[in-house]
Amino acid sequence: QVQLVESGGGLVQAGGSLRLSCAASGRTFSNNAMGWFRQAPGKEREFVATISGTGISTYYADSVKGRFTISRDNNKNTVYLQMNSLKPEDTALYYCAARRLRIVSVATSEYDYWGQGTQVTVSS
Repeated sequence: QVQLVESGGGLVQAGGSLRLSCAASGRTFSNNAMGWFRQAPGKEREFVATISGTGISTYYADSVKGRFTISRDNNKNTVYLQMNSLKPEDTALYYCAARRLRIVSVATSEYDYWGQGTQVTVSS
């Protein structure tokens, strides 16, 4: 079982930056690929970014590519999402998720564990 706790959300003006963190329980964090997803009111949950267990492979949604960076520190059992040049359309509840496998995935259905989410609000 893996428990995930997100932090770092908040209110920021357009063009600003935030860094989200996700702390994971468990002894074998490096065995889990990690992902960030988001869900805006009235919309489905969507993929944002994913990183492999080793941290070597990453993949981003086109909407955030070049603005967001996913990283992980396996010594701290933590994954991060650095968000720069934020836009009002980035406003959403951001979720951290973990897979039982090390390889990345963009599909919500392929993630086994989810956090409670952290709210990101970008004002124009």
